[in-house]
Amino acid sequence: MRKLREINIAREHRTLGGMLRLKAELNGDKIFLKFLDRQYSYRDMHEISNRLARSLQASGIEKGQHVAFMMDNKPELLFLYFAVAKIGGVCVPVNTAAKGELYTYYLTQSDSTFLISDSGLVERFLTVQDQCPDIKRMVIVDDGRPVSAEVRKGLRLEIEEYEALLSAPADDLPNDIVQNSDLAFLLYTSGTTGPSKGNMEPHDMMVSGSISHAEYFGYTPDDVLYTCLPLFHGNALNTCALPALFADATLVVSPRFSASKFWEEVREYGVTQFNLLGAMANILWAQPESPLDRDNKARLCMMVPVPDFAREFEKRYDLKITSVYALTDFGGVTFLSPEHPPSKWKSAGQLRHSMTVAILDDDDYPMPPGVPGEICVRCDEPWTTALGYYKKPEATIESRRNLWFHTGDRGYLDENGFLYFVDRKKDAIRRRGENISSYEVEQIILHHPAVEDVAAYAVQSEMSEDEVMVSVECKKGHSLTFEELIRHCADNMAYFMVPRYVEFVPNLPRTMTEKVEKYKLKQSAQERLHEIWDREASGIIVNRHTN
Repeated sequence: MRKLREINIAREHRTLGGMLRLKAELNGDKIFLKFLDRQYSYRDMHEISNRLARSLQASGIEKGQHVAFMMDNKPELLFLYFAVAKIGGVCVPVNTAAKGELYTYYLTQSDSTFLISDSGLVERFLTVQDQCPDIKRMVIVDDGRPVSAEVRKGLRLEIEEYEALLSAPADDLPNDIVQNSDLAFLLYTSGTTGPSKGNMEPHDMMVSGSISHAEYFGYTPDDVLYTCLPLFHGNALNTCALPALFADATLVVSPRFSASKFWEEVREYGVTQFNLLGAMANILWAQPESPLDRDNKARLCMMVPVPDFAREFEKRYDLKITSVYALTDFGGVTFLSPEHPPSKWKSAGQLRHSMTVAILDDDDYPMPPGVPGEICVRCDEPWTTALGYYKKPEATIESRRNLWFHTGDRGYLDENGFLYFVDRKKDAIRRRGENISSYEVEQIILHHPAVEDVAAYAVQSEMSEDEVMVSVECKKGHSLTFEELIRHCADNMAYFMVPRYVEFVPNLPRTMTEKVEKYKLKQSAQERLHEIWDREASGIIVNRHTN
């Protein structure tokens, strides 16, 4: 695959701290980061993180020590990531929705000994500190919600204030503290089918993957990249924030996703590129059309996966859709760039350099072009993919059996080597001998003008086999009957895909990255299946002869 731009960085500079130093020397006072009414230059980023790094060193953080973060989007989070990386610490971002047992699991499974927390989330730690005796120190970052005297009194660890850390000198740290092969981050997957796994990501994985984004998508110093996804998540960090830095561009960070404010922010900041993950594309597409839709400077929008309405989305907002196939558990694999043929718009693109992909059956034998199987990948370049799951050797070995990383995704390659995502293996539905893609069911239902979003998944019927169920969220001001939805499905999909069970819900449960939590829906539905609308019980028969 041809790159739109070449960014050549010597191996000794391929660390997060080394890259920031290079970019600060190159770009100086050019604005790198904008957040609400604040902005920071490339030089600011480097000098602030130097000050923080020196203070954290003085506080006892050593190379290889694990530092947990409980912080929402703000500039201080990026400053601190770079600071910890510069002294060889390992960043452990924690989903800020975590609490109780889940919060305890993240802190203890990661072997974190140092915690950096928003002031408004400090009380969250107070409730679990007895289960986390290895956390010895805490830095509190003021987020406008003060920590009460009662909470402070209850904390049995050493406390420092973020502002105090800024008093250290801004001098550069030695170049030889960190190597490109050293661990930079433990990024935890969602853990919807079991305990979350900490993915060990070395510096060069994050550097090389981010450089590839800038190269294959042609990001330039004139670009303004925007993210409203949480920076504790790999998408915001590895496909937006770091690519913006390595492309000499400007990064805009928003506190969170808001459908009503999204396009206002895109226009206000002159955004030229943004990412839409999970249901975000569906939510924006469902908004009423406006004369302002094309009033923006955006030229690229990365969608994962690419929905059926992507071409209409391009026309409505006057931009181009790009995509990737990438995993926190492994790294970036493919890129769908603006240079690719329009006929390939539904694909995830072609392979990134040094990557190999195979479509394998359940016994790890290859499938022919066009036939779905499990997407399995390899990399020929050292230190540019995840190193495995932290303290989970069995899971690491199993995921990499026969020298292939098994993604758990189903897809296929076409005759030109373009990769097409079909479904998560665990989300695939097998009904009466037919394999059904929940993603395809969802895409068809999303075409109905009354539907805001939908989740399709398998439930077990009285015959102990999979049946298709959908949970549907309607647009505000719209209504839909069960019969109307089934008629739409029967007219637009194979008869065996038409849902048997249907429920309408006010809101689908979502993660902070706008992914629908299907496991919650499935568990709830299975427990009350006899109460849910059943197409067959209602006498609606759909078969291959149905008109």
